[in-house]
Amino acid sequence: MATVNFSVPEAVKQKFNKMFAGKNKSQVIAELMMRAVEERALHKRRVKAMEGLLKLRVRKPHFSDAAIRAAREYGRP
Repeated sequence: MATVNFSVPEAVKQKFNKMFAGKNKSQVIAELMMRAVEERALHKRRVKAMEGLLKLRVRKPHFSDAAIRAAREYGRP
């Protein structure tokens, strides 16, 4: 096991201690840290996916609003 030292505001420490009284606080913090790692990884995957979609969008031809409207109405009674 590694030891991690960091500072937090006293109010945060008090609320944390009250909320997790009787719990293994090291385990709680480790779970929160792991969740933060997973959320950051998910965010990076989403950004990469969005960048890929935007690259594809650049390649597609642009249609005016009028052309899109005409295509929707074409063949309607």
